Amino acid sequence: MRNPRFNPDPRPLLLSPNLAHSEVERLLTPYGFRNWKKADANLQLMAGEPRSRKLLAVILFDLLRAVSVTADPDHALREWERYLDAGNARTQVFGFLAQVPHVLQLLCVLFGNSPAMAETLIRDPMLIYWIEQDHVLKSAPDFKRLQTVLDETLGLVHTYERKFDALRRFHRREMLRIGARDLFHVASVAETVQSLSRLAEIVIHAAYRLVHEELYKEYGIPLKRGPGASRSSKGFVVLGMGKLGGGELNYSSDVDLIYLYSSSNRQIKTAKKPISNEMFFQIVAMELTRVLSASTSEGRLFRVDLRLRPEGDVGPLAWASRDAVKYYQTRGRTWERLALLKARPIAGHRSLGRTFLKKIRPFVMGQVDEGNQDVVETVHMLRAQIHRRVERKKEHERNVKLSPGGIRDVEFMVQTLQLLHVARHSQLFESNTIAGLQQLQALDLLQGADGKFLEEAYLFLRDVENKIQMVHELQTHTLPQQPAELTKCAVRMGYADQPSSSATSSFLARYESIRTRVLTIYERLISSLI
Repeated sequence: MRNPRFNPDPRPLLLSPNLAHSEVERLLTPYGFRNWKKADANLQLMAGEPRSRKLLAVILFDLLRAVSVTADPDHALREWERYLDAGNARTQVFGFLAQVPHVLQLLCVLFGNSPAMAETLIRDPMLIYWIEQDHVLKSAPDFKRLQTVLDETLGLVHTYERKFDALRRFHRREMLRIGARDLFHVASVAETVQSLSRLAEIVIHAAYRLVHEELYKEYGIPLKRGPGASRSSKGFVVLGMGKLGGGELNYSSDVDLIYLYSSSNRQIKTAKKPISNEMFFQIVAMELTRVLSASTSEGRLFRVDLRLRPEGDVGPLAWASRDAVKYYQTRGRTWERLALLKARPIAGHRSLGRTFLKKIRPFVMGQVDEGNQDVVETVHMLRAQIHRRVERKKEHERNVKLSPGGIRDVEFMVQTLQLLHVARHSQLFESNTIAGLQQLQALDLLQGADGKFLEEAYLFLRDVENKIQMVHELQTHTLPQQPAELTKCAVRMGYADQPSSSATSSFLARYESIRTRVLTIYERLISSLI
């Protein structure tokens, strides 16, 4: 059990030459290192020349104490070594960190919990000064201010591809802000997923504007529909679907998008390439998808999933708004009603998106006297397909999102009740899961005890999902099998070893109790609806 409060002074590790191996082991083992010899080697490489070695000795106790309570103290020191080799002078870094101990603690937390976030700092070592100047831990992101900062940043860059690299750097930096606040537990789970979603909106809208500006240079500005039509850039909207639409993104979500444009049969007439408005907007959709998905030396913004659009993969990338309305009115299926509960305009001409959602609202809401059978059967079918896939992968209990009693079961319950009652209660037309749960409780459509528990369960499971994904920013929803990795997950969740139980056992007990009760509520609810 780690207990750094009563550890001996570690400064001899750096200041006493020829320290005996037994003494090195005695000084380092209490800080939770699995391999004290490698930890000592890392510290010696971190120290550098005599002057910087003395400066590191000043902050060494605070540094070791901070890494000792992270998920992986050994890895934290390796990341420290990489960071110090990345650019800034050691004397400058150690002197700065001695004055701002909260930044020292933050770096230790990031290095010991998230290799992906450590990589952001290693790529741009000067970010430690931004962390202090921008009060990263003290205040929640101000997205209006961030929009202004982004606009100013992009305005300083003069080529198309370099603007997107600047956008990728901005996104990476702001992901670091969100992750740091999450790991320090100064941001709630709800605030974290909302911040991830708002950041995605800002970035996608900025990407859309850059794409449009570039394509206008080549093709001109589309014409509005109707006699004597004028040119207008307000003809394209990006709908966020899924977790983005619900304001519930995690660290490595796909972004589910639908592209719509206003209809016109006119051509854009230029000296180079006269094309129809429809073709222009298809090109916008293709280019926007490309730049959002592209991997460069500055990384990638998002994985884009367009399969929720009408006709899925076989349909056009972008749909005329009126054609999409007609599709849903004549051919829309129940699962699409579920999906459209999450739809929200996030970029482009948002009023076009709001008009579209208003027109398809009757399709999503259904009829007051409509029975339960189709909705319940559709959800049951979708859930069965998911569980078969999870079982094939042998993740039946470890998949936080898709296993019985997991995240998806909570979402299915909320969406099922929304579709069954939204025709009578329009306030249930709500894209956010927690807000939907609260509306269902307010209308007495979900028992109070069940509703409160499902809120708690959903936030806990989403927190677990986030802590899994923040390690390497991979799209995974599965608890690790290896005991050591599972312990790291528990520590990231805030669990610690206690005299009566380990961090891992306490975490797993909580996880299993939540899954069991969610599954019980789900089965009771669905059986009452059949």
